[in-house]
Amino acid sequence: MKRRELLAGALGASLAKRVRAEGPAEGRELIGRPAPALGLRHWLHSPPLEMKDLRGRVVLLRWWTQDCPFCEATAPALRKFQAKYGERGLQVLGIYHPKPPGNWSVAKLEEAAKEKNFTFPVALDADWSALKRWWLNRDRGFTSVSFLVDRAGVIRYVHPGGEFHEGNQGGTATHEACRRDYRAIEAEIITALS
Repeated sequence: MKRRELLAGALGASLAKRVRAEGPAEGRELIGRPAPALGLRHWLHSPPLEMKDLRGRVVLLRWWTQDCPFCEATAPALRKFQAKYGERGLQVLGIYHPKPPGNWSVAKLEEAAKEKNFTFPVALDADWSALKRWWLNRDRGFTSVSFLVDRAGVIRYVHPGGEFHEGNQGGTATHEACRRDYRAIEAEIITALS
C-alpha cells in the first residue's frame, strides 16, 4: 500500500471518530450489527445481489425514490463515491422504494435511475420489505436512509435520511449538516477501505 493511501486511511479514521460523535444519533443502535438480507428480485446494471455476495467489498446502500428533493440532492455524492472509491473496493447500491409502496414498474425504475444518472447497481424494493428489515422496524423520520457496510458484512455507519452532499443545493434550507454528513460518510468509507 502506498504511503499516500496509508495517510489517507489514518486521516479518515481520525475524522470518522470525530464526526461519529457529532453525527446523527438515529440509527446508531444498528452499528456493529450484521447487515440484513436484501431479498430483492428486480435489478438494473447488475444481476440480483445479496449482501453475502458482496463480502470483501465495502457497500454503501441508499434507499431513494422519485420526486424526493433529498434523494436528488444526494445523488451526485453517490455517483462521486462510486467513481472515486469503486476501484478500491467500494460498491454503491441504490435501492428504489416507490411511494406509495407497491406503485412500481420496471419502466418506472429505469426512468428514475436514468434521471439520477445511476450506473451502479439499482434494485427495486417494491413493497418496502427490505427497507422494513433494515430500517423501518420502528417509527423513523425518513425512508431515504443510507448504510455503510464493511467488508465483513457489518453495518459501520447509518445516515438516517435527508440529504448529504458537498454543495449548497438541495431539499433543506441550510446545508452545514449536509456537508458534515458528507464528510462523515466519506471518512467512514476511507476507514472501511483501509
